[in-house]
Amino acid sequence: MKLKMVLAMLALSLTVLLSGCGYNTMQANEEKVKQAWGDVESAYQRRADLVPNLVTVVKAYAKHERETLTAVTEARAKVGEVKLSVDSLDDPQALAKFQAAQGALGNTLSRLMAVVERYPDLKANQNFQDLQSQLEGSENRINVARERYNKAVATFNTSIRVFPNNLTNNFMLHLKLKEPFKADEGAAKAPKVEM
Repeated sequence: MKLKMVLAMLALSLTVLLSGCGYNTMQANEEKVKQAWGDVESAYQRRADLVPNLVTVVKAYAKHERETLTAVTEARAKVGEVKLSVDSLDDPQALAKFQAAQGALGNTLSRLMAVVERYPDLKANQNFQDLQSQLEGSENRINVARERYNKAVATFNTSIRVFPNNLTNNFMLHLKLKEPFKADEGAAKAPKVEM
């Protein structure tokens, strides 16, 4: 009888201790990071899918700007080569490489938009305007997805570092901090607009 009472008290104590260990919270937060990363990848994929259409429309109207169009095509191809899996989200070098490829595509798309400014007949084309609007929407979606990813990373990283969760993580889970998106180098400077 006494042994049953001791076992019941031990079971109750263990239940109380484990309910505050954060195991489930850390697991849920890691899943949120993975989901947020999927949203980032989806936004990048949307942009990558739009680029060939944009280039095709621009080629038809701006045959004399082959260099810029070639740069856009090459940047898009490089983006397709750099993959970042959910398992690599704690690797700063892999995230930096992924971000660099995406940044290169963004830079070439900016150059393409500058070319467009020089050709009024291209800007007036409805197909191009539609694609330009879609591309702008994609860039906004990418920014929103990055912000949500960074929030999910902050929540996850906090959950594995606070007490008593850090004990559970150190002894049971061994989860690593996830890497957030960081601003591109030089992003703190406002871009110079020349007319």
